[in-house]
Formats: sequence, structure tokens, C-alpha cells
Amino acid sequence: MTKTHKPNSAAMLKRAHQNMPLGVADSYRYWGEDNTVFLSSMKGCTITDCDEQTFVDFRLAYGPIILGYRDERVDNEVINAITNIGTISGFSTGLDSDVVELVKSLCPNIDQMRFANSGTEAVIGAVRTARGFTQRNKIVVVEGGFHGLHDEVMWKSDVDNWEVSDNKSPEIIPFGAGIPQSTREHQVSVPLNDFDAIDAVFAEHGNDIAAILIEPIMGNCGSIASTQEYMQKLRDICDSNGSLLIMDEVKTGFRVAKGGVQALYNIHADITTYAKAMGNGYPVAAFGGRADVMSAISFDKNGVTHGGTYTANMVALSAAKATLTLLKETDALATIDHVGEKIQALLSRVFTKFGVEHCFAGPNAMFGVHFGANVPQNYRDWKKTNSDLYTQFAMNLIDNGVMLEPDSREPWFICEAHQTIDFEWLEQVAEKSMAAAING
Repeated sequence: MTKTHKPNSAAMLKRAHQNMPLGVADSYRYWGEDNTVFLSSMKGCTITDCDEQTFVDFRLAYGPIILGYRDERVDNEVINAITNIGTISGFSTGLDSDVVELVKSLCPNIDQMRFANSGTEAVIGAVRTARGFTQRNKIVVVEGGFHGLHDEVMWKSDVDNWEVSDNKSPEIIPFGAGIPQSTREHQVSVPLNDFDAIDAVFAEHGNDIAAILIEPIMGNCGSIASTQEYMQKLRDICDSNGSLLIMDEVKTGFRVAKGGVQALYNIHADITTYAKAMGNGYPVAAFGGRADVMSAISFDKNGVTHGGTYTANMVALSAAKATLTLLKETDALATIDHVGEKIQALLSRVFTKFGVEHCFAGPNAMFGVHFGANVPQNYRDWKKTNSDLYTQFAMNLIDNGVMLEPDSREPWFICEAHQTIDFEWLEQVAEKSMAAAING
């Protein structure tokens, strides 16, 4: 990090080790004994740690911050809701339909919707609804996609330990201990943009495939994206087989376009999941889609059960209403798109100066950086990139006051507040960081 001597961070981590495994509330927040970050404040596009180091942040809490930290336009609506309505009651309010109608005005793929508190919960609800509607079991997922922290989707292709020259597919492994082998029974994995693989899966399992679950732009895999033709293939094969297409837009929803990724492809899902940018950092999520599919949620003995004590609480929904209204009625997303384009251009100048082959993947609002000649078309292609150089470059950026995830599988997230940064400074920092990565 910027300072080698960080007494407050060290003291906080020592205390935290007595209270939480690894000393953190979320395993992904542990960056080692010397680099785990403890923040004291955040505002706009910057974060300040407990040792008074300030960073321009392109991590944005893994993507929820779409406007900026502590955006008063959103926070004031939340304060107003707490003051005048309350936080939670176990009953409904008009906010429920206010938010659904806002989503419907932006996303023609939505007829009806249900709320959740996290992307994980939204995916659970979407998959359960798909199974209830189709009366089938199997879910087809794509290598490199991430769909939350519930056992059934916590199986991944072990590309890290796979050799590119190997004719065999990467081994499918659990994320870690505690995930029963039985949770793999109804999950089938395929590489992105591979027509033959999807045909083979449907030929073998078609009668029991409830849905394909896909991030069309993979938010945990460097924003590697489905081709237009592949998305159409998935739509067509689901239609012909009586399966459902679930698009996981937890990261892309209300970030890459007002209508999410489906506005970019002009291909609609049967069920869609949302979270993250939907509430500018407040914990809100949702899943929804076709009215006939969503009607599988019912009290009928064969109906799908969905609920949750904190679902559709007033804090979350007031934040979502304010955020979605701003995204709908202002040029925030156009600003974000312009800023992301500008940052890619300056990074490209730096990489070119040092003779580093590079390419960018995904939309300007959450672009991936890949050191190699070609844009990866799937997770296995990512293995061919120079991810070690990227990690060193990213760590140097952090040392120089730019915060991001030091793994090329994580995109650069852009928020509206990034329009205020000093782009000349950022280019100088990027140049200094790349020089150190190459020469160090």
C-alpha cells in the first residue's frame, strides 16, 4: 500500500483476528497481514483508510456504487423514509410497486418482480422459480460466471491449475470446504461462446434442463462477454426445448445501460436477477421476468415459496427508488460511459508506451483489462493472458493511490463521481506503476 508503516491498520487487524475468522467479515476482504484494508470514510469516488491514506477507487465495493459514495440525492431519500415511514414492518408499502414500476419502465423484460437482499438471494429465487415453472431440475451455467455464495453455484472450473495445452477440460472443483458433492448433481457447466458444447448438453440432458443461468458479461471474469450470436443461440435453444433463460444482471443491471445488458443485446431473459447498482450501495436486490413464469410463486401446493424478513424493507427500497429515478431521468450513465472510455484511452497510451500487448473487454462502465493480443472469448482464453504482469501493475497502482482489485478477473468499475478525477494525474500514476512492474 501507499504507506509501508500503517499502525492503525495493523492494530485494527490484530483486534479483528480476535473476533472474526481471518479478521474480516467477508473472506474476500482479507488481503494478507500487511495489506488488508480498514476504511475510515468514503465519499464520491474516493476512499480513505484508517491511516489517512486516500485512494481513487475503481473497485466500488465490487460494483454497487454507480453514482458515488454517500450520494446525498440517495441518502436524503433514505433518511426521509426512515424518519417518516420506518425501516421494516413485515407488511407492504407503496414503495414496493414504486420500485417495480420504475424497473418495468427501464426493462421491458420485466412483467413482475420480487425483492431480495443480495445477489445471492436473487439468484436462489430465480433458479427455484425456474424449476417450479418447468418442473425440471438441471441448471446450465457458464465457466467463469459467478452467481453468488450458495452451494449449488459454488462449483468452478479450475482454470488456475489448468494447462492451456491440455486437451482435457479444466476440472470442476468446489470453492472450498463444506460444499457437498451432491450439490453438483443438477448443475452442468459449459464454456462461454461454445456452440458445440451447449448443443451437446441439451442433447444429453434436455428433458431435465430447467434453465440456462448466464452473466452475458462476466463480472468476475474480466468482463469477458457473450457474442451476440451466442446469446441468440441460448435464447433459441431455450425456446425450442421449453427451458428458461435466466440472465444474472447482479453486476450489469442499471450499470451498462438503463435497461441493463439486455438493452445492449436486444435479447430478453425469462427471468432476470438484479442487485448492486440498483441501490447505489444499499443492500437491495430483485428477480423478475415473464408474468406466467413469476406466477409460479404462489400458495398453491405445487407453487414456489419465496420470502424473507428483510425483503422490501424501506431503507433498501427508498434507496432503489432514488437511484433508479436518477439513472432514468439524468445523464449519469452517459457520463459514466464517457469517463470509462477516457480511462481506457489513457491506459492504452501507457501500455503502448511500454510495448505491452493489451485489450479491453466489456462496456465502459465495467471494463476488463487483459494483457494479450486478443480479447478473451471465454474463461479458458483468460488463462492465455499475462495476468501476473497485471497483478504487479495493479499492486503498484494501489501503492500510488489508485484502488482496484489486483486480479485481472475483476473489472474496473466506474461511477458518476469519477468525472471529477484528475485524468492527467491518473495517467502519470499508471505510467509510473507500469514502469515499476516491468523493471522491478
